[in-house]
Amino acid sequence: MPHPLRTRAFRLLFIGRTLSLLGDSAIPTALSLAVYLATGSTGALALVLGCAMIPKLLLLPLGGVVGDRFNARTVALTTDLVRCVTQLFVGAELLGGSPALWQIALAEAIGGAAGAFAMPTVSPLIRGTVAESGLLHANSLMAVVNSATRLGGPALAGALILTAGPGWAFVLDGASFAVSAALLCAMKVRHVPIPRRSLLTDLKEGWSEVRGRDWYWTSLIAHAAWNGAAAVLMTVGPSLFVRELGGKGVWVALLQTGAVGLLLGSLLAGRAHPRRPVLIANLGLATYALPLGLLAVHAPVVVTIAAYGIAQAGLGFLNPVWQTSVQSAVPAHALARVTSYDWLLSLGAMPLGYALAPLAASAWGAEVPLAVAAVTVGAACLATAAVPGVRRFGAPGKQEERAAEVPA
Repeated sequence: MPHPLRTRAFRLLFIGRTLSLLGDSAIPTALSLAVYLATGSTGALALVLGCAMIPKLLLLPLGGVVGDRFNARTVALTTDLVRCVTQLFVGAELLGGSPALWQIALAEAIGGAAGAFAMPTVSPLIRGTVAESGLLHANSLMAVVNSATRLGGPALAGALILTAGPGWAFVLDGASFAVSAALLCAMKVRHVPIPRRSLLTDLKEGWSEVRGRDWYWTSLIAHAAWNGAAAVLMTVGPSLFVRELGGKGVWVALLQTGAVGLLLGSLLAGRAHPRRPVLIANLGLATYALPLGLLAVHAPVVVTIAAYGIAQAGLGFLNPVWQTSVQSAVPAHALARVTSYDWLLSLGAMPLGYALAPLAASAWGAEVPLAVAAVTVGAACLATAAVPGVRRFGAPGKQEERAAEVPA
């Protein structure tokens, strides 16, 4: 089996994604600091983040339709150019010394809207540049890069902030999108066009592809539970660690251990070939209940940190295995729409966790939302083992359900 990086189209895609992910990974740190320094308000940061998230959630289904109607390369190229402009604009505003909050919020909203069209194109781009036998290896490579940039991105952002200011992080991100767009121009991607029909018809067809696969929609419920639980931890975890569990240094240690676990899980996915990939991946995802439960009962910090590393390794293993399974089983002409529903459920669960966790913590203490999240994510992920389609789904490329190449 040829290595995916020996294929020119995937090699260009891989380089472009690596650069854009590195630029993106520096943005959260730079954005939070820049907005706070400019306004002195945590509410202003919440406003900017909301402006980026809401358009993305609202437009994801439409982004899936566009990704299937048009060549994923064309859509990704367009969105890269849009995000290049918005990030360069924010960078220029910050470097100018007097940034206007509404301008930053508007730019992030436009960038979030572009992200809604870009995210569903990732799977079609990989599938359109790699042979089916190399999908798992290609997805594992992408997952490794994603994990590595999560480790290096904050450090890069910190170096830029300390030496040149947060505005340069946005300039770097904008430049990475420009390079990614240039690489997309130089590559070809296989595309299976769909007949031109109404938007509602296309949305319904995409949803029918989701609903017709019990292994898919039940796994999405489990994945949404995981994202909601992760939002609970990210909301109540910092204050709990600072007040009772050793301070902010210990919290950072937990996050860095998780990033290492994520990387190791991604590396493992490229080597392991489980006979029941969806089942094994979902069971691995259930390990996220461990650090949540240990935090809820105030277990020794070292044990909790180790458990978090294991849980993040489960996520690192799931991501490439899940993407490969979906790319192998879902028809090419519906892949972007199916992927958009995946993102919609996953991202939609996070604001719910962000909103409910502080309310529950203020009423009953941080232990209650952590315990509820642990039970929810553990039960949801383990319950997928009872679904016939999850148990029967065989190794990618060998399962009974095959991806059609021509739309009906």
